[in-house]
Amino acid sequence: MFKMIKPKALTLGIILIFLLNPSNAWSQTNYSVLDFWKYYSDAENQLYKQQAEISFQSLAKRKESISKLHTKTDWEGRQGWVKGRLQESIGDFPERTPLNPIITKRIKKDGYSVEKLYFESIPGVKVTAAFFIPHGKRKNLPTIIYCSGHSDLAFRSDIYQHVILNLVKKGFAVFAFDPYGQGERLQYFDQHLGKSRFSPTREHSYPGAQLFINGSSTAKYMIWDGIRAVDYLLTRKEVDPERIGITGRSGGGTQSSHIAAFDGRIKASAPECYITTMEYQLKSGGPQDAEQNFPKGIQLGLDHADLLQVRAPKPTLMITTTRDIFSIQGARDTYEETKRAYKALGKEGNLLMVEDNAGHQSTLNNREAMYAFFQKHLDNPGNSKDEEVVIFPVEELYVTETGQLSTSVGSKFLFHLNSDRTKKNLVLLNEGRQNLNQHLINLKQKVKAISGYTETAKKAKLIFSGQTEFEAYFLNKYLIKEEGDKIIPFITFVPKHPMGGSVLYLDNMKDKESSEAYAIPIQMAQKGVTVIVPDLPGYGELGPGYLKGDAYFENTSYNQWFAGILNGKSTVAIHVEAIETLLQVCKTDLKLDDKEIMGISKGGFNSSLLHAAVLGVDFKGMLFLDPLLSFQSVVSDKNYNPAHMPFTVAGALPNYDLQDLSAAFAPKKLKIITESDTLAAEQFKKSCEFVAKRYESMDEANNFSITKINAAREAMNLINAFISDF
Repeated sequence: MFKMIKPKALTLGIILIFLLNPSNAWSQTNYSVLDFWKYYSDAENQLYKQQAEISFQSLAKRKESISKLHTKTDWEGRQGWVKGRLQESIGDFPERTPLNPIITKRIKKDGYSVEKLYFESIPGVKVTAAFFIPHGKRKNLPTIIYCSGHSDLAFRSDIYQHVILNLVKKGFAVFAFDPYGQGERLQYFDQHLGKSRFSPTREHSYPGAQLFINGSSTAKYMIWDGIRAVDYLLTRKEVDPERIGITGRSGGGTQSSHIAAFDGRIKASAPECYITTMEYQLKSGGPQDAEQNFPKGIQLGLDHADLLQVRAPKPTLMITTTRDIFSIQGARDTYEETKRAYKALGKEGNLLMVEDNAGHQSTLNNREAMYAFFQKHLDNPGNSKDEEVVIFPVEELYVTETGQLSTSVGSKFLFHLNSDRTKKNLVLLNEGRQNLNQHLINLKQKVKAISGYTETAKKAKLIFSGQTEFEAYFLNKYLIKEEGDKIIPFITFVPKHPMGGSVLYLDNMKDKESSEAYAIPIQMAQKGVTVIVPDLPGYGELGPGYLKGDAYFENTSYNQWFAGILNGKSTVAIHVEAIETLLQVCKTDLKLDDKEIMGISKGGFNSSLLHAAVLGVDFKGMLFLDPLLSFQSVVSDKNYNPAHMPFTVAGALPNYDLQDLSAAFAPKKLKIITESDTLAAEQFKKSCEFVAKRYESMDEANNFSITKINAAREAMNLINAFISDF
């Protein structure tokens, strides 16, 4: 995941250890703390389970409030409340601007025609679509918006075409559009490959994570596409504005339920293979790709049922299967709860649920139930039998000449929208920095509120787990046992001839059998410094856990990070709380009260250290090896490193960035060592100019530095110079 010492540097580190430790005993050392503690064999799932437990508390409060609703007035009050919470989560939608629709071609078939078109949901954002219109009556037709699931072909895939064409044969007009990252809207299209570099899920979640950091979401823009699709349909004489429905399966179920919850012009909604409860979602597959996760949705008191209840008593059909990836029990529970709302509002018959014994798929029984539902509630009676249809070749349904917006008429995508937002956020952030003193005074409260950090006294017990003696130091193993089954495994390197002081060293210690990962702590111990090396939640023996999910990219689980998006508790906040507990126990039980502690990290753990420092941990100094530059560097890079994502905080921009935390650390010593290329190193320095000026203003310019290195020996020399302050 994180960039470790390069092979040449690694060899050098091993040689140095070997020279200082000729017995070579370290090569047989097992650095694992938990090997001995079989009870904690599930510790790698601790981070996710901690996140889930936080969510369960909010969901329990929601259940309690729902249990108190009985009358029509109660439920109408709840609906108004839910609308407010949904809007609070999503934020303001973009401005309604001209759609500028362009019909690129018309196709006539036996019994219907197809118009291929695109419109602009936001200036520059083109949405490719196909409008299927049955022959005969050409005005005031019942119309269905069809939302595609996670197929790279979108509505052109065989199963989606089958449903669309069946609806058309039954007299419905159908409007099918491509979501971001699918069909002709591939955002990472590679002309040499002739396809996207990413799967549809990654097409959503990879830029979606950037949107979260900037205080936005993929859900907002997908919902907005659907709202603008309704806007377009209302310009067409073929469409009856009082008979608009929406459906879709899987990711299309997500979109259709979300769009219908926000757009009251949609009369009938039939989401398929999506609706469940967040409790069972968290207990089964976990949070899924970006657009399914409303920012702080669970913290705000929302669940899947609210997407249906907020539109009651409008007709709604839940289409489910018993072996779906979305829990069928959750779907049943949501149906029972939502039925109470419909009953109180006098329209119990407007809520239906169909269930078939199948997996995550479209079934004959479910399709026919959906046809019948729309025929009844959009006043279009007829035969609801599923029929054979002639499927279009994919290319025949291309809207653009090349089959991709990026290589034909061009379009903005999620990354571009996020870039626009990044520029605005940077302006706001720089404006705040103009009065730097006040900005830094307000910083702790901002960080606390946005990251989800909670300042609470934690009961913890230190458990000693063994010692190994080396020529120059002792290797000690410990567990810290917190409330419940939460633990913090850590080891200490204690020199036999200490020079005073301690270092908290953070890195992703994945290989517990290899001393190579411990080269730096070992060398510091041999220099006389006590080094504390913990595993923080999600890393080492506390990660990554089972939740790899549909958004597991390059050994990083976005799904796990999304759990914190839902409940407002960032991974970074959990790290800070673990660091606080660890250091408090070490100071008290290991008698470090009178010793100063420095922080050293590799990779993105500098974010954890900086957040800990601004939230109250008293480090004498900090040194970062190849750190995460900033949140802005992540949101600005179309090809950012996924390993950095867990160390970012959703909604941090435009409120603060890592440089602000660095400036708040002044005038204490802060050293940054980077292996970046020269250009990247210069950009790093430029982004930290105001941090350097902060140190200068406090007459401690030498306490802040950014150094580019080429070899491990340089890094170790700088580390030795850094710890010489002890």
